[in-house]
Amino acid sequence: MKRPRIAIAGFQHETNCHGLTQAGLAEFEMADSWPGMLQGQQVLAQTRGMNLPIAGFASAADAAGYEVIPVLWCAAEPSAHVTDHAFETIAGMILDGLHAAGPLDGVYLDLHGAMVTESLADGEGELLRRVRAQIGEDTPLVVSLDLHANVSAEMCAHADYLAIFRTYPHLDMAETGARCLPVLVRLLRGKDLHKAFRTVPYLIPLHAQYTGTPPFSTLYGYLPDLQQQGVEADIALGFTAADFPDTGPSCVAYAKTTAQAEAAADTILSHFLTIEDRIDRTLLSLDAAVQLSHERRDKPLILADVQDNPGAGGTSDTTGLLRALIDGKGREVLSGMFHDPELAQKAHAAGPSARFQGALGGKSGVPGQAPVTGSFEVLSLSDGDCPYTGEMYGGGIATLGKSAALRIVDADAQIDVVVTSIRNQCLDLAHFTHFGLDPANYKTLCVKSTVHYRAAFDPIASEVRSVASPGVFACDLKNADYHNLPSGKRVEAYDKYLVIRKTGGGSS
Repeated sequence: MKRPRIAIAGFQHETNCHGLTQAGLAEFEMADSWPGMLQGQQVLAQTRGMNLPIAGFASAADAAGYEVIPVLWCAAEPSAHVTDHAFETIAGMILDGLHAAGPLDGVYLDLHGAMVTESLADGEGELLRRVRAQIGEDTPLVVSLDLHANVSAEMCAHADYLAIFRTYPHLDMAETGARCLPVLVRLLRGKDLHKAFRTVPYLIPLHAQYTGTPPFSTLYGYLPDLQQQGVEADIALGFTAADFPDTGPSCVAYAKTTAQAEAAADTILSHFLTIEDRIDRTLLSLDAAVQLSHERRDKPLILADVQDNPGAGGTSDTTGLLRALIDGKGREVLSGMFHDPELAQKAHAAGPSARFQGALGGKSGVPGQAPVTGSFEVLSLSDGDCPYTGEMYGGGIATLGKSAALRIVDADAQIDVVVTSIRNQCLDLAHFTHFGLDPANYKTLCVKSTVHYRAAFDPIASEVRSVASPGVFACDLKNADYHNLPSGKRVEAYDKYLVIRKTGGGSS
């Protein structure tokens, strides 16, 4: 019996339309938080065992006896818009690979769902349109998306099935890829699958999207119940920095009949409307963060520098929280990771245990941000190949470039920092332990992350708080500069029906 032939590919980018640097082809080719661009059999060999959607799907398909034809997989660290050149080149490589694969029984794509290019507001919608045009209407096309996807009607129309992560931190990425296989099998057997799609009329800042507690643990808890009723449903909470008309939460539902799918989608939407006022959008002021850092506690306080998260397009070099802790005479503080290739190079030139004069952070051009200048002591150095140890990215390697652990030499404060040459979100204890630093031995830990850090850091923390420090990833949405959201899309629950001040059409 002929084995079904399934082509797989991935193209990942989460676009912060307010970011300062774009994602060109080089950014997709290089390794950072994830591997560099992979082609052909590299896709299978270099993602096997990782918590990545494409790895989960490939493993499930192989176990089912399917022939998997890997085409390409790539990702770039979140940033401003994907360049047209990068999009056209990578989309062309995927289409060429699908054509070269010969007759196919199905296609699986590992996408993010919040890609905005220089010319396209809906990057994934356009990519799916092109793939569908090439493979035809009768070839099943299944897709996995990030929980932060801004799902569009075009994505739903061109894909037979969209599976979406259900956890934030994203502990179920490989599992989500694997969930696509049973649906693909169903489609290959000719069974009907009717779809429904709903959008939610308000935005949710990412620091409020944690799925480990209510209301979102409750909201996602409805999905297994729907599955027991024969409905495959998923929820996207949206990526608020991708400024285009479809930005925001949504849900999809798939069932044997249109009526079943529509009813399920309506049920999820009603739950969304019920929880709006229960979402905790709290951001701690810098003064309050400093005060908390002085409290006595048995385990570290975690202060999340949520608006400078490189995993959401932040520059990872703002100094607002660091400067507040220095001015507040913070003691036993560990902070990371700062993207500062210049300072990392100086540390390597100085050598282990050396002291040197330098300037930390504040170099990317974020308004109001200046470097912290002074004397630094080199605690340790690294070439930047940092194996992850936590659940989320375990099995992979963070590529940090030349990097260093430094101590800020200040008589009144005691603060250690990790500095890298390649932007990476601080979401794994290894980002500190790799440098010989034990986070559990510090009183306060400052991480440039929004929520992903919680999987690794919650177990060692006495308390975790999101801090309103400067950065290009707005979590206080009433201050976000939107131009392309539809009129009436709510950015905050207080005042309940606050409307975006700037509206309009067109690409971002």
